[in-house]
Formats: sequence, structure tokens, C-alpha cells
Amino acid sequence: MTKDKKTLSQAIQERRATPSFDSSPIPSGDLRQILDAGLQAPSGYNMQPWRFIVVQSAEHKKKLRAASYNQGKVEEASAVIVACGDADGWRKDLDLMLELGRRGGMPESYAAQAESSVPNYLSSFSSGQMQAWLNKQVMLAKVHEALRLPLSYWVVGLLAIGHAKGPDKFYGGRFEIGHTVFGEEFGKPLK
Repeated sequence: MTKDKKTLSQAIQERRATPSFDSSPIPSGDLRQILDAGLQAPSGYNMQPWRFIVVQSAEHKKKLRAASYNQGKVEEASAVIVACGDADGWRKDLDLMLELGRRGGMPESYAAQAESSVPNYLSSFSSGQMQAWLNKQVMLAKVHEALRLPLSYWVVGLLAIGHAKGPDKFYGGRFEIGHTVFGEEFGKPLK
């Protein structure tokens, strides 16, 4: 990054909501580093169903601002990363996910199970269920019941922490950036 790097603790402690931006361009190397870091996130079945549109041009940011409750910072920002979930991604990407996983040490028994269980599971979803899966990756209603949470609480995720026991799980692989990140509009490569 062009400015002094911070430790993770510093970045978390010093993070603040930004009411506006100065519109200066973000160096492409910095943007790439941010995207690469985000693409390492885990996902259900390692299907990586996310797609990101990186909006940097004044024309596209203006359109996006109009579609985003006219928030000035959308147009002022160096770049706006629009995160999307691809409801058909699992259909197109299952073979690639399995190939990457096998290269990273995925046992053949795991691959064989995933080859049938992923389509069986995800193809049974209604549109609403798929939207929820894409948004949350895992339906967490049982957590709500188990923890006796008030009805007004909505479980949005679980974060497991602790010390690793035994060897790390195999590396499932990550799709190339051109597979999931686009510039200005869907389908256009990020420059």
C-alpha cells in the first residue's frame, strides 16, 4: 500500500466510517492487494459464489450514486466495490472448485462426495433460499433456537477462534481474479 502499513490490530482499532472521500485515484497495486485479500475468504463448500464489480469511472460512479440513495461518497470514492452473489455460480464453478481442491490436497473421497452433494443441495433451493444462502452462506436458524435469542435478533454469522489441532485442512484453491472481479460492469475485465 502507498501509505504506511498498519498491523491488523491498528487497522481494526483505527477504522472509522468515512463520510466523504477526496476522489483521488487508488493505485492499481493497492486495489489489487485489497481484492486479492478479500478473495481468500472462506465460503460454503468453497464455492466462492461472490462476484465483484469494481466501479472507478466518473460516469459509472454517478449512475451508481443515483441507484444508492444519492449518497455523495459513492461518487467521491476512488473505487466502489459492488459485492454480488451468483445464484448460478455453483453450476458453472463446481468442476473448477474440485480441480483447485484436488491440486491443493483435497482427498478423492471428499471430491466425490462434493460432486454429488453440492448439486443435490443447492439445486433444491427456491429463489428465496438461494438468496439467503448467498447472503449468509449458511442458514443459522438453529443457532437462534439453541441460544434462545430474542425474535428481534438475526444471526448473521459465526466466527470460530482458538488454536489449531492437527494439520491444516487442504488448500481448496481460489479462482483467478478475472473469474470473480470485473471493471465498471459485469463481464468487463478489471484494468
